[in-house]
Amino acid sequence: MPDWNIPSKLYIDACGDGLGAALHQVQIIDEKPTEGPVWHISRQIKPTEARYGASQMECLCFVWALEKLYYHLYGSAFEVITDFNAVKSLLKIKTPNIHMLILKIAIQEYRGNINIFHKTGNIHKNADGLSRWVEKPQIPIEGINMTDIGKELFEEVREYYKQDKSCHILTSLLDKDYKDTSLLNSLDEVWKNSYSEGRFHLSDGIIYHRTKNSCVMTFCAD
Repeated sequence: MPDWNIPSKLYIDACGDGLGAALHQVQIIDEKPTEGPVWHISRQIKPTEARYGASQMECLCFVWALEKLYYHLYGSAFEVITDFNAVKSLLKIKTPNIHMLILKIAIQEYRGNINIFHKTGNIHKNADGLSRWVEKPQIPIEGINMTDIGKELFEEVREYYKQDKSCHILTSLLDKDYKDTSLLNSLDEVWKNSYSEGRFHLSDGIIYHRTKNSCVMTFCAD
């Protein structure tokens, strides 16, 4: 829950697909300062906005987030974190074009309450992910097939893992998030890459491999 008496952090990001923003606060939880989200917001860009350049798009995202979170931000001090320097320069720009002038005017009422910080894109994950999450058309479900899998199959898979070198290594790495560089390097490159990308998951002693739309039981063939 938001605490109206402490400052907030507004993370923003824009791309060719949409706008995203995450409002965070640092609150004391279990006697430790912990940063966490208060609000997540996003939207797709409009056809007229698709022609905007990168600087204009990022500034648009800033103004849009201020409008959406007006009742939380207005009158309070907060930080703005962006991966694009255009937002930081918007307050100082001397001769803006008409679009940038409109955006500059829109943020004037916040001028004394904000501090803008730049954060490189590779660590600017929260708002970045929101701006790129495109809602796909819904596909109607034609039918559902279900198969009952006996416990014996899972026992056989676990026994197989003990005999298979790659599966045994993966199980060791995934169990309790075990870190061992030499163990990881002993995997074949394709398995090592998938592990490094966080695609493997261990549940009840069974290894699953995650892709964008599915999660499948994993077997390794040496």
